[in-house]
Amino acid sequence: MQPYRVAIFASGSGTNFQAIVDQVQKGKLDVSIELLVCDRPEAYVVERATEAKVPVFAFRPKEYANREAYEALILKELQERQVDLIVMAGYMRIITNVLVEPFFGRMINVHPSLLPSFPGVRAIEQAVEYGVKQTGVTVHFVDGGLDSGPIIAQRAVEIHEHETAESLAERIHAAEHVLLPQVIRWLREGRVSMDGRRVGIKL
Repeated sequence: MQPYRVAIFASGSGTNFQAIVDQVQKGKLDVSIELLVCDRPEAYVVERATEAKVPVFAFRPKEYANREAYEALILKELQERQVDLIVMAGYMRIITNVLVEPFFGRMINVHPSLLPSFPGVRAIEQAVEYGVKQTGVTVHFVDGGLDSGPIIAQRAVEIHEHETAESLAERIHAAEHVLLPQVIRWLREGRVSMDGRRVGIKL
């Protein structure tokens, strides 16, 4: 099998980044992590990448004229490394067509709700505030909209009677750490097909 090259985009502590690294190091996920892209050079995920010997492209968005300017540099980095798949793992930036067009169908995002419910940055808090009995995790293709791309896989998480956003977040993140590497594995093995908004998984 040819190497399957992955770039991971993250903005925070990087627990999903670490979950992927752990699966690779255990031999359970046959991919090469070529690059971490991070819009916050001080984020803990940068330390995780350094420890895992993963190259880092870290930048500060305010230092660029617009999103397209820094995404053009990111695209160059991705192309030089012949990246096959981009994984958005807690990356808190809207993506423009500079990246979406060349990587459509090869860029995925993990989101802490059962989309299309609760898109955006406060998904866990909104689920608790709204009083739903069930939320979960979604992995979807990125299409440039706000958590709007075709859904690949979802995993439900029950909301307990006296749930807090903090306690729910712990269980949602645990579900993310299982589902995201699984979807990467399916993509690596060519099991995923997309027809419009309908995504099929060949198991």
